Amino acid sequence: MSLTAPPETPTTKSPTHAGRTAGPFRALTGIPHAGLTAVLVAVIVFAGVQTDSFATSTNLVNVLRQVSVVAVLAAGLTLLMTAGGMDFSMGSNAAVTTAVAAQFLADGRSTAFTVIVSLLLATAIGLVNGLVVTYTNVAPFVATLATATLLDGVALLVLNGLSVSIGDHLSALGTGKTLGLPNLLIVAVLVLLVVGLVMRFTVFGRDAFAVGGNEHVARLSGIDVNRRKLVLYSLAGALSGLAGLMLLSRLGASSPGTGGLQLQLTAVASVVIGGTMLAGGFGTVIGTCLGVVLLGVVANALNLLQVSSYFQQISVGAVLLVAAIANQLHKKPSPH
Repeated sequence: MSLTAPPETPTTKSPTHAGRTAGPFRALTGIPHAGLTAVLVAVIVFAGVQTDSFATSTNLVNVLRQVSVVAVLAAGLTLLMTAGGMDFSMGSNAAVTTAVAAQFLADGRSTAFTVIVSLLLATAIGLVNGLVVTYTNVAPFVATLATATLLDGVALLVLNGLSVSIGDHLSALGTGKTLGLPNLLIVAVLVLLVVGLVMRFTVFGRDAFAVGGNEHVARLSGIDVNRRKLVLYSLAGALSGLAGLMLLSRLGASSPGTGGLQLQLTAVASVVIGGTMLAGGFGTVIGTCLGVVLLGVVANALNLLQVSSYFQQISVGAVLLVAAIANQLHKKPSPH
């Protein structure tokens, strides 16, 4: 038997050839999120040229305020997807939180009581998702999509199909500012910062990457995978509740259709666009932030250009599809 290595086939590229192929874009490919940043800058420039009102400070602050809710959902989803999980019920969890909190406030319950109960409820919903996914081996996509459908129905039951106003409750969060910045934006930035620090500098964050990379190897290395999953899904639920309260404070009322699947898809699109791997093992909060801002800017530009709202949904779906394909191609190993 010959132990001589086979000759290099014509399809195999040597490192030198690969470097020449990269050409002038070689340096650019080494910059994290360079492509996403370039697209964002291009969209901002286009919107600024096409409409005078886009580049105003009032409009830009309004865009950041509007994307704050999505940013909080996306932060929790980034950490969860990095660990190989998925929660399609976060938007619906936010819808239930919004409905329950609105009913409590309308019935005269205190704001503090409402916030605490709402967050505990949302965390419990996330924990249930985690228990189902962890101990029944049902695919996260299937389990949480079923939960999302269930929660959408619960939200309608809580509201009885009507819009419930909360008056000036939570107005400090929804419309207030600190140092000229919307409080909603400050909360979102703090959440993203904390999640980013956890992912980068803590044992819990490293364990999330390990579980997402290879769950079996993570178990063999001594990581309590089941406990990590339960904590991750509970955290996703808690952030869903926080996002629901933020949404309620911004709108001043809870109505049928508030939150739900559309909000969830926007959050998923933001995370996937930001480069978080659908199969787990890789994710960045910075990429998620860029994805959130990109979708927010696109939606705002379409509004200012008076494009039909139907095209806004089309744009989110199209961007998500392209990002998912790019994500899948990126994780494929190069041929040997």
